[in-house]
Amino acid sequence: MVGKWIWRSLGLVTALLLVLLAGVVGALLALDIPANAAGMAAKGICSAAFVAQRPWQTLLADDVLPASAALKPIGVVVDEANKSVTARFAGLFARQAQLVPDRGCVLDLPKGQPAPPATAARASTAQQPWPQGEAAVPPNQWGPGVDAKALQQLAQDAFVGAGDPQRANARGIAVVHKGRLLVLQMAPGFAPSTPLHGWSMTKTVLGMLSFKLAHETGLMLDTPVVDAFGKQREPAWAAAWRADARRTIKVSDLLYMRDGLASTEEYDPWGSVPKMLWGNSDTAAFAAAVKPAVAPGQRWNYLSQTANLLSAVDRSRFASDTEYWSYPAKALFAPIGASTAVLETDTAGNWVGSSYLWASVGDWARLGQLMLSDGRWGEQQVLPPGWLKVAATPSTLQGEGRGYGAQTWRDGDPDAGACKGRGLPVDTLVMGGHWGQVVAMVPSRDAVIVRLGWTFRRAQFDRCAFIAAALKALPQP
Repeated sequence: MVGKWIWRSLGLVTALLLVLLAGVVGALLALDIPANAAGMAAKGICSAAFVAQRPWQTLLADDVLPASAALKPIGVVVDEANKSVTARFAGLFARQAQLVPDRGCVLDLPKGQPAPPATAARASTAQQPWPQGEAAVPPNQWGPGVDAKALQQLAQDAFVGAGDPQRANARGIAVVHKGRLLVLQMAPGFAPSTPLHGWSMTKTVLGMLSFKLAHETGLMLDTPVVDAFGKQREPAWAAAWRADARRTIKVSDLLYMRDGLASTEEYDPWGSVPKMLWGNSDTAAFAAAVKPAVAPGQRWNYLSQTANLLSAVDRSRFASDTEYWSYPAKALFAPIGASTAVLETDTAGNWVGSSYLWASVGDWARLGQLMLSDGRWGEQQVLPPGWLKVAATPSTLQGEGRGYGAQTWRDGDPDAGACKGRGLPVDTLVMGGHWGQVVAMVPSRDAVIVRLGWTFRRAQFDRCAFIAAALKALPQP
């Protein structure tokens, strides 16, 4: 009798475990977690291997698996000849990303796409002074007022825990003062020419591109989005917008994150951002499907979706996608010598303006310096004058929106800035990105401060403290 009872109990326990397992698997599938996780891994490793040209063998362990327990069942296969990466979740749910000319690494490309570009060795400019090259000014030439000891200590401290995903895990920093690069330092395994992922710092660069394109094509920023699309180039979702309150959303509402759409910024494996980036082929269409919640212009709401809507407006202003995809390099990167910068697209062909710009630390510093100088680079006006003022203008006059400008954080705002009360100058503007990416621009101090890393644990890096420490080491006003 006892033996039968034990076997019956074991059978019941086994049945319950199978039901529980089936429930877990069902929940994962319903939330698209396996497919999205595979998409994240394929896309991230492809870009790191073929855009950044890092050795691919350690990328899964270094860049992907520490991000979430949901990614543990991921395995990848790298095809170096075709510059593609296939990722599988638990041996199933395969997703593939491939390098494409002018588009970076793209997920789930249909057959018949252009062959991947040949990987060209990057010319070494390490010995040429920045901004022509990557060489920093020697400390003995930093000049009066620079606290050399403090600045060198800042650089040293920044790399404590580099390479450890449980620590701050910095990968590169730079400090520019009065147009002179005082510090450019990289973590072991990263060269000055290595492009690094800016995540949401991409939004500020998207703002620059959108501002320039609007100026070139005669688009007023207060034009309703549905009226801003180029002839015969508008996306399919525009018709739905014309039929409801979304028809009143302006391009400027997208630029300042005040479109009034009913969405939230969520980074959980089942959240809105993973669904958009790795679960949908068209990031702009995903964002456009969101219904209105409040009238546009009334509230600020930070959304990566909004940035990708702006990317779609920009796309429609070009006669062809070929022109659109080549525009960032021609209009912005090449004029300032940002030779490593690559703005990637989604499967449908939209710039992923929310998240997918890769550039070296020196090139991120160039982009910051361009913004600091209101679009002027040497004798050339790369951006129309006035961009700095547009970027620094608060999204809303009251509330959280005072801490945000045009696709740019207003960290120094004394009422709503992310660093309020931390001693930063009021005019401090920041490109800020996921996992500790920072380009700070401080006009009153003529300074640009850059830090890139892969900081999975937010508490390990304090961007306000880092910016403040760098400014303290520079000449005081």
